[in-house]
Amino acid sequence: PRQRPDLAIYKFTKLITEEKEIPFYGDGSTSRDYTYIDDIIDGILKSINYIESNSNLYEIINLGESEVISLNEMLSSLEITLKKSAIKKNLPMQPGDVLKTNADITKAKTLIGYKPATNFQNGIKNFVEWFLRNDIQ
Repeated sequence: PRQRPDLAIYKFTKLITEEKEIPFYGDGSTSRDYTYIDDIIDGILKSINYIESNSNLYEIINLGESEVISLNEMLSSLEITLKKSAIKKNLPMQPGDVLKTNADITKAKTLIGYKPATNFQNGIKNFVEWFLRNDIQ
């Protein structure tokens, strides 16, 4: 929970609950690798343990979910969880926007035993519960 207010999940949730238009760029096929904060924290702690037990051995690893979710899927998940429909304002894709981003976590799995535990749907559910509980309007 507590995603930054300038990021899509937070912004879309707020706009849906306020019944305001969501600026929806492109056709919704752009996709991202959304990672739950607890999984990132787990990966960081495992990285620290790895460094402590392998002194002077530093590796670059990616932490993420490795499951890509399209903008359409993300918005649909929010609508289902909030039990409200979004009001979309369709806009052209923004110049320079990337079609797909995702983390290759193969090295993190091998080196530190990283395994994300919270899937996207559960993360959305947790976020929406936090958002509504804190009455962020």
